[in-house]
Amino acid sequence: MNKNIEIQDLGSRDFKATWDYQEELFKSILDTKIKNRREDAGLQTKNYFLFVEHPHVYTLGKSGDMSNLLLDEKQLTEKGATFYKINRGGDITYHGPGQIVGYPILDLDNFFTDIHKYLRFLEEMIILTLEEYGLKAERSPGETGVWLDVGTPFARKICAMGVRASRWVTMHGFALNVNANLGYFDNIIPCGIRGKAVTSLNVELGKKMVDEEEVKDKLLKHFTTLFEAKFVGVNVKV
Repeated sequence: MNKNIEIQDLGSRDFKATWDYQEELFKSILDTKIKNRREDAGLQTKNYFLFVEHPHVYTLGKSGDMSNLLLDEKQLTEKGATFYKINRGGDITYHGPGQIVGYPILDLDNFFTDIHKYLRFLEEMIILTLEEYGLKAERSPGETGVWLDVGTPFARKICAMGVRASRWVTMHGFALNVNANLGYFDNIIPCGIRGKAVTSLNVELGKKMVDEEEVKDKLLKHFTTLFEAKFVGVNVKV
């Protein structure tokens, strides 16, 4: 089992270009697994973890409802935003500046073959990171992602998640609001859940800006502990 994970910080990059790049890495891992199965090649599969920040974009998962996007094409253009239907789970979400997006592209055969455990570990990584900032983040029963004040009228989501997996290879991932412009969430029904608010780390801390590189370092620290992994090529921009 290969528990080394190549980390790449893509900086600010278009959603579609990043999605295409994810697909390329995803396919390369699948191709290796197929070769191993057919030819008993004994090749090691690679693992990747991409950090990225997207320009304003709304994405709808394969089980999502178009009515949860509250803008038409003209309004999207006026907002400087794009829209894509994509092949992850979940409903609609927003990505934009001030948000840390992470795409782990892993062969779970290198770690554990349990997609529910995988999602819980991603959530735990966020929860432990936010704990370092003095916030008590939680899971919300029946809903993916990470929340604050669960079970109260003030419940609000700080991190969205949506993944795809095939033959235990993962793609897509999480979006943590750090310095996000929350106004863009007003244009959707986030994750298709009515009556729930969205928040950002800087808002919760009462700060204008939070150091995003510091947040990334904390995320990676907790990820390596949970997955018993080792990162290589840390913060290499490609």
